[in-house]
Amino acid sequence: MKNRLKVLRAERDWSQATLGDKLDVSRQTINAIETGRYDPSLPLAFKIARLFERTIEDIFEQQTGEENA
Repeated sequence: MKNRLKVLRAERDWSQATLGDKLDVSRQTINAIETGRYDPSLPLAFKIARLFERTIEDIFEQQTGEENA
């Protein structure tokens, strides 16, 4: 799953650790989401969207071929 998390975080000049603290997850979790190695749970996706005042769709996007997954 593609996402804009790194861009949104950089716009606020937050480190991965800072964002992790705000979301109650580890820096490693933020890194894994940003690099596409981990898709967040739905509750975490909602939490991220609320923090950045965006919709989930504004932040996360399915990659081609995942529509039927």
